[in-house]
Amino acid sequence: MDRAVDATALGGAQVADLSLWGLFLQADIVVKAVMIGLLFASVWVWAIIFDKVVVLRRVNARATAFEDRFWSGVNLEDLYRETGDNPRHPMEAVFAAAMREWNRSAARLVNAGEGTRAAIRERVERAMALTVQREMERLEKWMIFLASVGSAAPFIGLFGTVWGIMNSFTAIAAMKNTNLTVVAPGIAEALFATAIGLVAAIPAVLGYNKLSSDLARFAARLEGFAGEFSAILSRHTEERV
Repeated sequence: MDRAVDATALGGAQVADLSLWGLFLQADIVVKAVMIGLLFASVWVWAIIFDKVVVLRRVNARATAFEDRFWSGVNLEDLYRETGDNPRHPMEAVFAAAMREWNRSAARLVNAGEGTRAAIRERVERAMALTVQREMERLEKWMIFLASVGSAAPFIGLFGTVWGIMNSFTAIAAMKNTNLTVVAPGIAEALFATAIGLVAAIPAVLGYNKLSSDLARFAARLEGFAGEFSAILSRHTEERV
């Protein structure tokens, strides 16, 4: 009888599909759900990374072109009219916010005699700081998702692995056969979940670290421009008062 059981088990192990697709199809429904969720997360992680890389390259290129225009000696009012109410990139938005607030404050100071140079400078700096914060929040959208996947995906995959191994040992106990050819397919299915978790987590962690560094550099670039522009507007304010 034992030989018959062993032969049956061995025959089942021989026909078991150990390809990745076969391991997925043979997995428990819970393990399948974990795998599918991690695969979707991995695809979304790559989509976010690609989008952020493209966006950061574009905004840096546009910022460079704007700075070249800004420091070329062009009249600030002419540049502001070119910018209009719909800035095309973060640095242009910072410039537009500062010019809009400065024009309003300077007009009140000249016409009505209200405020001081320090008050004007403070309002302009606050407008630029808020704009920098708003623009960076927009650029940092979905970064929290990368961080979450990077930290949680291995544990989610591990949950699928533990669940799959529990089912495998339950089946082994029912069959009363610990032959490697019987154990291997179930263990492989379970470990496949951990592998997918790592596939999702590794690019998420690397992408998050790289993009966070690039975003921090761009934020520092915006803040540096804001500081320099604030000094320029302060001198213009002193000339007009």
